[in-house]
Amino acid sequence: MSDVSKRGPFRSRRAAGAAVGAALLGGGLIAVPAAVGADSEPPVKVPAAEIYEPSGVPDRIILVPTSTPATSQKVSWRSEVGGEYAQAQIVEAPVALGQVAPAASLKTVNASSTNPVNTTLGYASVYHQVEFTGLQPNTRYTYRVGDGVNWSEWIDFTTAAAEFEPFSFIYYGDMQNYIDTAGPRVFRQAFADRPEAKVIVNAGDLIDSANSEEQWGQWHAADGFINSQVNNISITGNHEYSGGQLSTFWQPQFPFPTNGPDFGDDATNAALRNTIYSVDYQGVRFIGLNSNVQSLAPIMAAQTAWLEEQLADNPNKWTVVTFHHPVYSVASGRNNPTVRAQWGPLFEEYGVDLVLQGHDHTYGRGSVTSSRKSVTVHDSTVYATSVSGGKMYDAVDTNWTQNGADQMSVGEDMQLYQMIDVTADSITYEARYANGEHHDGVTIRKNDAGERTVQEIRTPENTVGEQVAVDVQNVDFKGTVNVSAWGYDPGETVNVYVRNVERGQDVLVGEVTADELGRILETPVRFPSSAKKLSTQVVYLESVNQQITSPEITVNR
Repeated sequence: MSDVSKRGPFRSRRAAGAAVGAALLGGGLIAVPAAVGADSEPPVKVPAAEIYEPSGVPDRIILVPTSTPATSQKVSWRSEVGGEYAQAQIVEAPVALGQVAPAASLKTVNASSTNPVNTTLGYASVYHQVEFTGLQPNTRYTYRVGDGVNWSEWIDFTTAAAEFEPFSFIYYGDMQNYIDTAGPRVFRQAFADRPEAKVIVNAGDLIDSANSEEQWGQWHAADGFINSQVNNISITGNHEYSGGQLSTFWQPQFPFPTNGPDFGDDATNAALRNTIYSVDYQGVRFIGLNSNVQSLAPIMAAQTAWLEEQLADNPNKWTVVTFHHPVYSVASGRNNPTVRAQWGPLFEEYGVDLVLQGHDHTYGRGSVTSSRKSVTVHDSTVYATSVSGGKMYDAVDTNWTQNGADQMSVGEDMQLYQMIDVTADSITYEARYANGEHHDGVTIRKNDAGERTVQEIRTPENTVGEQVAVDVQNVDFKGTVNVSAWGYDPGETVNVYVRNVERGQDVLVGEVTADELGRILETPVRFPSSAKKLSTQVVYLESVNQQITSPEITVNR
């Protein structure tokens, strides 16, 4: 039996008895309790040790992906039970349970490890881990965890597909503060908007104090049942560390893949285990990095080399990288030059699609300035920094603009969640407030050659104006100008006009179709004879989604 201490002396203080009244109804006496609270003492705050103390009943259940999520699945949970009894059961999801017994194919798996975590609340939290193997891809399973007597509820999850399949995932910036009060509505709204999400990404600082049993309890309670049925990909922020040491809760709760870098010695490998890893999930390579070590040059160098290996040898079309300290900080006075210098060039060189970060308690999203194609379109990595909790900082753009990046969206004093939908040809990213309202978003499109566009979600303001690029601004009479434009739907039909600026007259000169990335590239436009010599003209492109013009073009003598 486990020698982990049983629950402590904390108990709810309730009145030992209650006054009883009597009422005469229909000739009989019925005992009626006195009004609730009539003789009770004033309420007192329930101690954290009473709220979060473990029992024999499993709680804090989390799905954790393996490096083979199509055929295996890890689960961790907490209880006060010793490891010799900890176990899980799994079966292909039946149509009914309860009075209907689980199928004969029900499989029982003993916990692979049990880790007591000492807390400051007078007891130990004991975490168990199990790995289900030999699963079928893209198959729904039902499982429960427990000790053979005390069980969790039955919970469903679906394994990843063996090949690419469209799916959605959710991304959160720092929760950290006001976890039990302001946090739950964010988690619940995100799940309400994407109940079919396959993955949840947390970009660090899940809690404020690394080893606070109370705060970890708040975080699990805020997320409720969601973590038990949606795979969790979390990385460490600075608040998952205390005195340079990783939270004692991290590795017991989050047994992420151990496919990270080899740092050359056992102690360092053990200290960073489950904080740097990759997961290939249905055509997306998720890479989790540890930006807390950026000041430790040898460790950072080894991590950067491993990152490049993961990017260079990547069979997936899409790549998402997450870590805590932003490449381009949003909060005033913050800067991470080592992260930017070592990782930023790799993201651009290897075509990383999304970089998801936290730390700054503000919101910012953008791309490098050199990749800008128009007012609304870039063609490189999308960098996002967000916050889900209630602690806020002021937002600035200087760290972006002074380091060669465009901050396309910024926000402060807002709690956000991000919904990300992946298809074969596109990723749609949208940030929403805690009340479910839209904040901003982009669509990333990529073709099989690796070419990409990153297009802002359209508004009435960003679909008009001077956005057509031309190769020359002087043209001979009846001459030709090559035009390029971005921001269309793939295959969208665009009418091409030459417009006389002085007279406001349009002449239709052709029709063009946007390519698979929503681009019109180097399309020749021949000026009509009505574009007289010495006149000033523009090329005007009109479609269902955009009405945009070129810079002014002068017709030569």
